[in-house]
Amino acid sequence: MQQIINFVIRNKTFLLFLLLFVISLALTIQSHSYHKSKFINSANFLTGGVYESANGISNYFGLKEQNKILVEENNKLRSQIFNTIDTSAIVKTYIDSISYKGRYKIQSAEIINNNYTSTKNYLTINKGEQNAIKEDLGVITSKGIVGIIDNTSNGYARILSILNTKSRINAQLKSSHHIGSLEWDGESSTIVQLTDILKFAPVREGDTIITGGQSSIFPQGIPIGTIENFVLDISGDTYTVNVKLFNDMTNLSHVYIIENLDTQEIKLLENPIDE
Repeated sequence: MQQIINFVIRNKTFLLFLLLFVISLALTIQSHSYHKSKFINSANFLTGGVYESANGISNYFGLKEQNKILVEENNKLRSQIFNTIDTSAIVKTYIDSISYKGRYKIQSAEIINNNYTSTKNYLTINKGEQNAIKEDLGVITSKGIVGIIDNTSNGYARILSILNTKSRINAQLKSSHHIGSLEWDGESSTIVQLTDILKFAPVREGDTIITGGQSSIFPQGIPIGTIENFVLDISGDTYTVNVKLFNDMTNLSHVYIIENLDTQEIKLLENPIDE
């Protein structure tokens, strides 16, 4: 306290000047509308900058929650897309599959582990059996396919990545609907191979490859990638096509899990019990 008193005594002349200056400035601003408006505008500019910065910080820390909201909204949109069947000029739209009345049910999940450097790569997601996740469900992102669920626990599931030499996925040329098998040779994390494409197919570099829809795992038309190049096999009857993936398999975060609710019916039809 004594130090404060000593400071005031030592600087009494300056402090008196400062006090009188503030009082005169306040009186000037109060009595002149021009000066008053300038002062208010300056104050608003400063406080606005502070509020904008504070809001920016708040928005940054809220990004994770906003991302979750966007992912859930994408779930509903993808359900509507996958549950729409186009037959010639007739378009029939099923009710959102999240209500279990459509053909496909869509769930979102987060990748918590991603391997892409070996020849047999897997990913792990933060949903499992308690979320009705089971084997043989397809996994995609907004850009394209990721893989197929091959193992589950109560709270987690493992995905057989398309970057796995054991992976086999039905795929086709978007332009001509020629069907092949999507595999991986274990070389590049950006390139997979489409095999068994007949030599009569109009294969062109840059064309798009999509899922073929001839399995109960993926709906037809999910993007995979574009044709990088292709070669005629030794037999001379088929092409092996190198496909550049739309997905960056080394940088995945949110994924969508697709369940075909007609899978059991299809399996029973194709593999009768009495056989």
